[in-house]
Amino acid sequence: MKTLIKSITKKLFYTAPKAMQKNHLEFSEQQINDLKVSLEKNYLDRGDTKRKLSKKEYNDAINGQLFERLSYNRNRIAPWLNSIKNLSGVEILEIGCGTGISTLALSEQGAQVTGIDVDEGSLNVAKDRMKMAGFDTELHLMNADEIEENFKTKKFDMIIYYAVLEHMTIKERISSLKQAWNMLPEGGFLSVIETPNRLWYYDSHTAAMPFYDWLPDELAFYYSKFSKRNNFKDLYRELNDDDMIKFLRWGRGASYHEFEVSIAPLKDLNVVSSLMQFEKTTLLKSGFKGMRYIKFLKSLNKNLHSGFCNPYLDIVLKK
Repeated sequence: MKTLIKSITKKLFYTAPKAMQKNHLEFSEQQINDLKVSLEKNYLDRGDTKRKLSKKEYNDAINGQLFERLSYNRNRIAPWLNSIKNLSGVEILEIGCGTGISTLALSEQGAQVTGIDVDEGSLNVAKDRMKMAGFDTELHLMNADEIEENFKTKKFDMIIYYAVLEHMTIKERISSLKQAWNMLPEGGFLSVIETPNRLWYYDSHTAAMPFYDWLPDELAFYYSKFSKRNNFKDLYRELNDDDMIKFLRWGRGASYHEFEVSIAPLKDLNVVSSLMQFEKTTLLKSGFKGMRYIKFLKSLNKNLHSGFCNPYLDIVLKK
C-alpha cells in the first residue's frame, strides 16, 4: 500500500513538464555500463575509503547514481529552478557538483554549468558522465571558499550549493556565501539545495536522531555513539582537531543564521521560492506535526520565510 501511495505521489507531484521531458537524453546500455565502471572505480572503491557496503547497499548506491538521483533532479530540481528563471542559456556555478547528476539534469535544459567539488573521485565520474551525454562541461577540483579568486572573469546568473553547505565548517560557509553573493549581479539567484535545517527537531541526514543538530559540535561528537547508523556511531571517541574536522564533514545542519551573517539581515533576504512551496507538498512531507512546528518557527520571527522552517533548506534567494 505504501509503495502504491509513493508511486502515485511521484506521478502527481514529481513529473517534469512535457517541454522539459523532451530534453531528457537517453543512454545506451553500453554507456550506462561504462558509467557504472567509472562509479565503481572512482566513487565506490577508493582504497581505504571503501564503504564496506553490503551487496544490497552497493546495488542501491549504483542504482541511485545511475537512475534514481537523475530522475529526482530531472523531475523536481530542474523544473523548480526553471520556474524561477528559464534555464536555457543560464550561466550556473554549481558548488558540490559531485558525480555530475544534477549537472547533467540542468545542462539538458540548456544551462551552461560550471561545477566544482572537493572530491576528485566524484569529479572523475562527473567528467565521464558529462562526456557520455555530449557536454563539454567545465569542472574543477576546488573548495567552496575559493570561488571568487578562481572565477574573477566569469559571470554567473545563478550559484547553487547542492547538498554541500552542511559539510563545510562554519568559517568556510560564511566565507563562501559572502563570495557567492558578491559574484552575483543584481537580479542574480543563490540557491541552497538539500541542506538539513539546523532548527528542525530531527536529524535525518547524519545521525538519525532527534535534536542532534541542536547540540554543540563537541557534545555531538561524543553523543554520536548513540546513533543507529552503524557506519557512523563507532567512528569518533577521542576528540582531536583532525577527527573533529572529519566529524563535521559528515554533515551538521545549517539555518538562516549563516545567511544573515554572510549576506544581509533576515528582513532584507529576498527568498523567492522554496521547493516545498513550489511543489505544494509541505503537508505531504512534514505531516500535521511538522506543519505545526513550521508554524511555531514562523511565529518566532515575522521575517522568517517558510523555506527556512522546513526540514531541509531548499531555497532560492534573489539579489
